[in-house]
Amino acid sequence: MAKLHFFYSTMNAGKSTSLLQVNHNYIEKNNKTLLFLPKIAHKSSKGKIKSRIGLEAKAVIIDDNFNFKSIENLNNISCVFVDEAQFLTEKHIKELSKIVDVKNINVMCYGIRTDFKGRLFPGSRALLALADNIIEIKTVCRYCDKKATMVRRIDAFGNVVKTGNQILIGGNDLYESVCRKHFFNN
Repeated sequence: MAKLHFFYSTMNAGKSTSLLQVNHNYIEKNNKTLLFLPKIAHKSSKGKIKSRIGLEAKAVIIDDNFNFKSIENLNNISCVFVDEAQFLTEKHIKELSKIVDVKNINVMCYGIRTDFKGRLFPGSRALLALADNIIEIKTVCRYCDKKATMVRRIDAFGNVVKTGNQILIGGNDLYESVCRKHFFNN
């Protein structure tokens, strides 16, 4: 029986690496997969899902108007993978749920749960509500040995930024993964 999975964590936890490894396992067994990446994340990755350790795979780039129900010939597909799933819409998550429930195809979504203000992303909120399995990928706080559960935005001088748009694409130059204690204490 197929399931909708949500693998979530903060940044630098290995979400994309995990996605690419599981995708490799499917392909190694001669199964076909589809990989998707929201357009907003595509700009920095040039149409590929990339991990910080050098793994990468080509992905279908989707925008807010993309309709997962429009995918043709899912008959030979064993699994659908979505990286940066926090950027999906609620509509996307419902469409992915239909792929699981109607087509009996596993869907594995990987993403960040909350933004730098501690608020849920729309895609993450929908996945937390609808996913069959919710799996945390763990990493450690930048400042202590506790589990990192939050993301802080920082400026060029390392100062914590508390205002701004929810989405600002960047890496370690803009964000740091921290525990709740360090999220609230500068």
